[in-house]
Amino acid sequence: MIQIYDTTLRDGTQRTDISLSSLDKIKIARRLDDVGVAFIEGGWPGSNPKDVEFFKRAREIPWQHAVIAAFGATCAVNKEPADDANILALLDSEAPVCTVVGKSSVLHVLEVLRTTRENNLRIIEASLAYLHAQGRRVVYDAEHFFDGYREDEAYALETLKAAARGGAETLVLCDTNGGTMPWEISEIVRRVRQEFDVPLGIHAHNDGENAVANTLAAVREGCAQVQGTINGYGERCGNANLCSVIPNLELKLGLPALPPGHLNHLVELSHYVAEVANLSPNEHQPYVGRSAFAHKGGIHVAAMRRNIQSYQHIDPALVGNEMRVVVSELSGRGNLLSKAEEYGMDVEAIGDVGKVLNDIKEYESQGFSFEAAEASALLLLKRETPDYQAPFELIDFAATVEHRQGRGIFAEATVKVRVNGEVLHTAAEGNGPVSALDTALRKALKDHYPEVEKFHLSDYKVRILDGNNGTNATTRVLIDSQNGSKSWSTVGASTNIIEASWRALADSIEYGLMVCK
Repeated sequence: MIQIYDTTLRDGTQRTDISLSSLDKIKIARRLDDVGVAFIEGGWPGSNPKDVEFFKRAREIPWQHAVIAAFGATCAVNKEPADDANILALLDSEAPVCTVVGKSSVLHVLEVLRTTRENNLRIIEASLAYLHAQGRRVVYDAEHFFDGYREDEAYALETLKAAARGGAETLVLCDTNGGTMPWEISEIVRRVRQEFDVPLGIHAHNDGENAVANTLAAVREGCAQVQGTINGYGERCGNANLCSVIPNLELKLGLPALPPGHLNHLVELSHYVAEVANLSPNEHQPYVGRSAFAHKGGIHVAAMRRNIQSYQHIDPALVGNEMRVVVSELSGRGNLLSKAEEYGMDVEAIGDVGKVLNDIKEYESQGFSFEAAEASALLLLKRETPDYQAPFELIDFAATVEHRQGRGIFAEATVKVRVNGEVLHTAAEGNGPVSALDTALRKALKDHYPEVEKFHLSDYKVRILDGNNGTNATTRVLIDSQNGSKSWSTVGASTNIIEASWRALADSIEYGLMVCK
């Protein structure tokens, strides 16, 4: 079984826009433990109070699968480990595993540490031996190993031998600058494997967009431990993305990395970590992204309606994801039929699917986008069924914005609609024209459809599509709506922002009335 060593809480937090509290780290660590990673690196206890607090909290938690690791560096070049504050902080953390980073590159020994080659070997061996003698399991991170190996192969290997003498249970080869190619990783790991009986690990950064490939290449050559982060978070361009590495190990290489039955929690884990880190999930991330199994092209969807495996490399459910079909100007009939089936519509009752497809293509040429507004696309289909009757029909609307002395800016809207043959004419104020239109429409409909008062407009997005046209530019409006646990999105587009907003708003209310009966 491949050991998964998660360093999201340490290396991942070196991403420029991430800052986790000690409680955030505990929350993420619990999820990592639930999923079943082997090691959780909680931080560098010698570097900041938050990490000290994490290890204090971690001591009180009965971890089910993971072992907690503390990270630190070899002792200072002019000290012994017993006198080094960083080494003592590792012991004070009481973490059962201490991961120690040391220099493998001659450049770093001479120019960064500014010491001799011999002294660097001394502090590597002495630091690990001291921690090991205190009853700690020790992992050695050979920083800049691949760069150092290319500089001076013999010396890079000597640093690993020093770590092995010091009691390292795993020698982790680090591509710290992230610039090594996969075939170089394979060749170097193969050579190192021939020199050592100690298990090897791989720690790859993503500066060349090769961290996942480099990790897999290293595993194929014998590395038994994989270090990485959830969602690939990390300094500069990030670390090896465990959300890609783990399923590749299990599903492509046949190597278990998590306890049986835990792989399908990967999407949930990815989104949870993003949420705690206050980052938007990467929808296009392999395996766990919302679009990882999204199908837009008409010929793709047509093929998949015949064989679900035709355009998917795995069953999305294996990692906790799902397949979805996207409706756009690139769609074919299969996209629309699949979307209708997804939402429980009777496809046999839909009249002219080709007409709806042509309408969508025409609307998108005018600035509409149905990818993020599936409710509007479904309404186009629903309106083609013979028994569908729209809940209301627009007759007129008007919206004004005024500034009055003593009151300031305010908006007012009037709406005239026909419901079941009855003409309803209402007016309302709002903090803006769209707010006023929304209120006036609900006011007109509430006696016939009281459920509209429970609809909630949760987001309103505006995008200018052709800014070179100035105030004559086409504007696209997306409206997200909710009713309890149900949510839906609608779209409108026009050179007039009020008209675009009304289209999205009217679709939102109509769709809500259709699904929230």
